[in-house]
Amino acid sequence: MDADYQNLLLEIRNDILTITINRESQLNSLDRLTLAELKRVFSDEAADKHVKGVIITGSGPKAFIAGADIKEFLEINSEKGRKLAQEGHRLFDTIENYRKPVTAAINGYALGGGLELALACHIRIASEHALMGLPEINLGLIPGYGGTQRLTRLIGKGRAIEMILTAKKVSAAEAFNCGLVNYVTAQDQLIIKTEELMAKIIRGPALAIASAITAVNAATDPNKDGFSVEINEFTNCFNTQDFSEGLKAFLEKRRPDFEGK
Repeated sequence: MDADYQNLLLEIRNDILTITINRESQLNSLDRLTLAELKRVFSDEAADKHVKGVIITGSGPKAFIAGADIKEFLEINSEKGRKLAQEGHRLFDTIENYRKPVTAAINGYALGGGLELALACHIRIASEHALMGLPEINLGLIPGYGGTQRLTRLIGKGRAIEMILTAKKVSAAEAFNCGLVNYVTAQDQLIIKTEELMAKIIRGPALAIASAITAVNAATDPNKDGFSVEINEFTNCFNTQDFSEGLKAFLEKRRPDFEGK
């Protein structure tokens, strides 16, 4: 599957697509090619009907994604910077609003654009030695792929602005305590834990899962009335075969057999 991708490794197992950023010698930094390949994956492979969930991780033991490829910034002016930020926003918005669950398995450094990518995922699980931060201020920049917004929504304005203004890196334990990650595991258990959680999620009804993602995302979207979105998505669930199966299974005291219809 991944023959056409230079910087990504792709594997589908048990209905879960695992995307590994494969630039270990560059600490899996996000260059423009990697961003373009991620865009392709979410428009093609992840959309495959056999894929029910997505895991994103990094190659090697040191880094999830240690940020953007800074060398590329040497040729960027304000006009190109705006275009780069807009492209990054579109990709990360796609991931955040994807109607299949997306989990980040943070296996090491998640800095700058790497943390911004993790923030766009629906769930984050970190290895115990992971470090997370948005250090762009040290380059005379600020996060440009949605980090100022998603981090603030997730951990609150006070903590977020401190992290951004001081370029503070937080440990996995600190990240868990402030709600930045959902779980912390040993390094050798990271993918196992992530796959176990994803397997539990995707056993559920795919259409209701998609509706839940849409409704929860609306809660932090200033352009949407989250309550109205919830009502619409709740209503849509009644039109699915999975609702009929879930109700029938409940009454018959058995486990439902959801088909995503």
